[in-house]
Amino acid sequence: MKKLLSCFVVSLGIASAANAQGTQWHVIKERIVTRWATQVDPKAPLPEYPRPLLVRSNNWINLNGLWSYAITPKSQAEPTNYEGNILVPFAVESALSGVGRNVGKDSLLWYRNTISIPSSMKNKDILLHFGAVDWQTEVFVNGKSAGKHEGGYDPFSINITSYLKKGAKQDITVRVWDPTDDGPQPAGKQVVKPEGIWYTPVTGIWQTVWLEAVGKSYIRSTKNTPDIDKHTISVAADVENLQEGDNLKIEVLDGITVVAQQQVGARETAVITVNNEKLWSPSAPFLYDLKVTLVRNNRPVDEIKSYFAMRKISMAPDANGIQRMLLNNKFLFQYGPLDQGWWPDGLYTPPTYEAMVYDIDQLKKMGFNMIRKHIKVEPATYYAYCDKVGMLLWQDMPSGDRGNGWENRPGILDHGTDKNRTPESEGYYRKEWNAIIDALYNYPSIVVWIPFNEAWGQFKTTEITEWTMKKDPSRLVNSASGGNFYPTGHIIDLHNYPHPAMPRPDVFGQKQVLVLGEFGGLGLPLEGHTWQKNKNWGYQSFKTSEEMFKKYEAFTERIAQLIPLGLSAAVYTQTTDVEGEVNGFMTYDRQVDKMPVDKLHEANVKLYDPALVK
Repeated sequence: MKKLLSCFVVSLGIASAANAQGTQWHVIKERIVTRWATQVDPKAPLPEYPRPLLVRSNNWINLNGLWSYAITPKSQAEPTNYEGNILVPFAVESALSGVGRNVGKDSLLWYRNTISIPSSMKNKDILLHFGAVDWQTEVFVNGKSAGKHEGGYDPFSINITSYLKKGAKQDITVRVWDPTDDGPQPAGKQVVKPEGIWYTPVTGIWQTVWLEAVGKSYIRSTKNTPDIDKHTISVAADVENLQEGDNLKIEVLDGITVVAQQQVGARETAVITVNNEKLWSPSAPFLYDLKVTLVRNNRPVDEIKSYFAMRKISMAPDANGIQRMLLNNKFLFQYGPLDQGWWPDGLYTPPTYEAMVYDIDQLKKMGFNMIRKHIKVEPATYYAYCDKVGMLLWQDMPSGDRGNGWENRPGILDHGTDKNRTPESEGYYRKEWNAIIDALYNYPSIVVWIPFNEAWGQFKTTEITEWTMKKDPSRLVNSASGGNFYPTGHIIDLHNYPHPAMPRPDVFGQKQVLVLGEFGGLGLPLEGHTWQKNKNWGYQSFKTSEEMFKKYEAFTERIAQLIPLGLSAAVYTQTTDVEGEVNGFMTYDRQVDKMPVDKLHEANVKLYDPALVK
């Protein structure tokens, strides 16, 4: 499945307050915005099919658009009057929401919409899907509670069939509470009082909301695991309302040609041989299409389309006994930026699909083959695009419970100090990390999981790392990027600003892959393109692009010297400026590349020279 589908267009009824004020939505331009802000259509924002790894191309409705909203005291019941419009799926604090207001731990954010369910969905089960809502959510359908969810970064669905009333019109109400950094939940870089490396809160719906009509029995998810050494792809499915005797028919396609197929019991895992397989890599990101059909009494009950890649991420010692990170059993130096995925107009949410892929395309043009997705989870369409164009991804777990610091440094083998998190905080972390891995498991571009960043909330490091390795043995685990070092996981990760450095090969290299998880951070504020007028900063500031590139080029030359010593990967801070940070390759509004893209490409691709490792 290589193309994203446009939304199935139907007429949506909007709650009365939204109808009354439908013409009043506008982008709040108190700060800089991207050029894509003007392309946002309030009638159909982010219309793309939101689940590219499990596609049913008909009988779905995108519910993004204008909803009514209200902010009330936490103790108050549902408001009788709503305050105006909010553009879903943009967080209430964002410019693109049309609201631009903070909520806080003592208040609730309410959404309301009246939707129309078309006749084509009659006699089907109706699923209400949310890509992500930050943080604690309760959904009401026609005044009755239909479901709850806690988690700001994982998708969730509610079967609302039993709550629907006769007729097409249905009332949907969503209640959200989000304490940001005043609560026990993972919150990433959000804080109530933004400054420095901490940013604006993101409250409420921030990914696509949509309806889907399915049968009583349907495929909820699949789990696809390639094994290039055995030339197989393993496929298992989670089926709702599974019946005895149900089977799965699985077809592997190269374009329109079926290259392999198998039918197994619906509770079984199919292990399918893929002869003469085409391997996926940054230089050749080939994707096989996948069709999975639920079969009952020799008749199809449900069918989904997906895709997968034949690729392997692993580690092995080089000729000097230093562990190296391998892609498809060969060493490939992985190099890319720290990428926080923030937008001046949408905060967590890109204004358009085109804006989102622009960042990835620019990084490819700059010569990078990897992105470290920093303490944030992206919409599914982001990962699908990285799969399509061949961009490796390291995925962080969004942090929470910041407070403990570093207790040791590279070269010292003694343990750091784990944070003593509350049972509530620990429970939220475990639940959401598990849900994130489940949601992202099938994306071949993801090659590394990072449970902790810089000791921020780092707890029970060995246990969490080994749990992650056991849950997904198909990827590498970087236990604590730049955090307190423990002899666990596949990777030891140093952060060093601004100059490149690496963990000591003689101490760590025999057992763990050596990476530079953050460095650089060269700053260049450009007037007219900054989030704020002052207090802008980088780890080392420059006045001209020429001076900045000269220093950057020297950094890449130093990295080229570290690769033969055992360095397997490096992460430069960062893709774009973010609020007060002005250390991006691009300005926060994506209007200016701070260094010439062709020169960056020339400097970066030298690091992939196989001759650097004998």
